[in-house]
Amino acid sequence: MSNSVRGLLFIVSAPSGAGKTTLVERLVEQVPRLRMSRSYTSRPARPGEADGVDYNFVSRERFESMVAAGEFLEWADVFGNLYGTRARDTERLLAAGDDVVLVIDVQGARKVRGLGLDLSTIFVMPPSLTVLEQRLRGRSKDSEEAVQRRLAVARDEVVAFLEYDYIVLNDELPAAVDRLRSIVVAERLKLRRMRAAAELVGGTFATAAKGTGELRG
Repeated sequence: MSNSVRGLLFIVSAPSGAGKTTLVERLVEQVPRLRMSRSYTSRPARPGEADGVDYNFVSRERFESMVAAGEFLEWADVFGNLYGTRARDTERLLAAGDDVVLVIDVQGARKVRGLGLDLSTIFVMPPSLTVLEQRLRGRSKDSEEAVQRRLAVARDEVVAFLEYDYIVLNDELPAAVDRLRSIVVAERLKLRRMRAAAELVGGTFATAAKGTGELRG
């Protein structure tokens, strides 16, 4: 991919616990020139998380000042913590020719979609509510109240799949990553992306045809 070609923008959304972050992390390991946007958050880092790797961790005051300055492409309050995608970071990657995946929730996706940007949206669907609940309980030490709150939000978010271009069922991790990869490859091969390269090849056909005509003449 040439750096002269602007990167593609993807959004991947899912209910909390559906595995969207893990899927995209695996995806970017396998697909060249695909980057996962690193969000900013006001919440404290969890054990094992590193600033600048998992998230950009900032104070709530710093986050709110960034909101006031209009620095975010989108931001949202999720269970009392603030999360956002910095517009400048995303634009830098796209301008360099990298494709970028925003791993954001439904409300964040709606905000970005409302900006009228050229993008592809993907919704990651858990196999069932039962499996989602098992994943939520197994991954953290959240209180019962917190788990129930996340499940309630998930019920509302799942119906938003109709707003997305693609649906990926996350039943088995390797298969779900393959489905995501196929979407990225398909988007990269669309006419708007490949037109310049195709016209270049087409030009060689035109040149060859002209030369053949001259020889016959």
